[in-house]
Amino acid sequence: MIIRNETHSDIEAITNVTAAAFRDLAISHHTEQFIVRALREANALTVSLVAEIDGQVVGHIAFSPVAISDSAAGWYGLGPVSVLPEYQKRGIGKALISEGLFLLKKLGGRGCVLVGHPDYYKKLGFRNFPELGCEGVPPEVFFALPFTAEVPRGMVRFHDGFSAQG
Repeated sequence: MIIRNETHSDIEAITNVTAAAFRDLAISHHTEQFIVRALREANALTVSLVAEIDGQVVGHIAFSPVAISDSAAGWYGLGPVSVLPEYQKRGIGKALISEGLFLLKKLGGRGCVLVGHPDYYKKLGFRNFPELGCEGVPPEVFFALPFTAEVPRGMVRFHDGFSAQG
């Protein structure tokens, strides 16, 4: 498996991987591929990586800046992260997340937030912080991973691209 930055020629494959990854997920609104496109069109993809096996894109992850009500800077939102269903549960998502977090730290990032499944993201070091939330998101599925000892206080707002519908 190769993990690398996305290129222009990956865009269609990323759209297909993202749509396939979320197609049967009951908690999804099935707009994740539109979110990635909106983030890309807004130049808001700080880190956008693909996982490739035998020349085929089988996974993708996006990281974009978030705004926090206490004006903390250098925080990013993780998502969506997508792996083709037939390649899931092989560590591809975890590898994409690890590489993306490494790159954010290298860029001077202060931390990362996400909305996701507690059992999965807690294993990767993400935690719930009572002083940090996201409007409309239950606290048990909102996670943060600070890269320093400093945790912001307030409400997180993901990029407007997250409201993309099509």
